[in-house]
Amino acid sequence: MASSERKWALVILITVLLAYILPYTIFTNVSAWYGSFLLWTGLTIVIIGVNYFITKDWGK
Repeated sequence: MASSERKWALVILITVLLAYILPYTIFTNVSAWYGSFLLWTGLTIVIIGVNYFITKDWGK
């Protein structure tokens, strides 16, 4: 694994950890369903973007 791939893998790991940690810590008092939905949608977009950057050079 190249150095840049390790960097992106670390970004994915941090994003996944945030998806588990944030709802149970900072957003504990948000009782509306759209709070979690918005958070997880944003984190999903981040993961999709990171996966694009990881795989864009695979065909070359």
